[in-house]
Amino acid sequence: MIAGVDEAGRGPLAGPVVAAAVVLCKPRPSGLDDSKKLTAARRAELEATIKRRCHWAVGVVEVEDIDRLNIFGATMLAMTRAVEALCARIGCDPLEVLIDGNLTPHGRRPEWRWPARPIVGGDASEPCISAASIIAKEHRDALMREAALLHPHYGWAKNKGYGTPDHLEALRTYGPTPLHRRSFAPVAQAALL
Repeated sequence: MIAGVDEAGRGPLAGPVVAAAVVLCKPRPSGLDDSKKLTAARRAELEATIKRRCHWAVGVVEVEDIDRLNIFGATMLAMTRAVEALCARIGCDPLEVLIDGNLTPHGRRPEWRWPARPIVGGDASEPCISAASIIAKEHRDALMREAALLHPHYGWAKNKGYGTPDHLEALRTYGPTPLHRRSFAPVAQAALL
């Protein structure tokens, strides 16, 4: 049993970082790919299929921990939480965890206990990582749409917290919210205005 892990939300100025862990079903869903290469409609279809037929879990790390740990440390924590939740859900550990990127939480998080292999571009080449990228992105996007209802000036329903021109302008005009990452330079600069 192999689990794939990917994250969403390392680069935005606001909101959590989310990781997902997925063990694929057989037959696996067709059309899996890097979530960024899929249309929103196709991602939503695949998310529903993965959630219905496969084993999956997410790990979320909020802004306070991102600012405390830094985004890399928070990402490693989110991945660890996702795999822990997956193991709790299925009642056993995976034989191996395939992680998109060039680093894993092994040796970086004390709770990490699984054999792990990083794969650069794994979200496009390994179906279980592709599935995790879809679950992570869809979960984080939903969180940002909810946050946009509370903070409508920042355009999060569209920009998902990334530093787009409209988001940066709103940051200068209205200042940072509690969901902004104060350890990120544009937010720290806006807080000084």
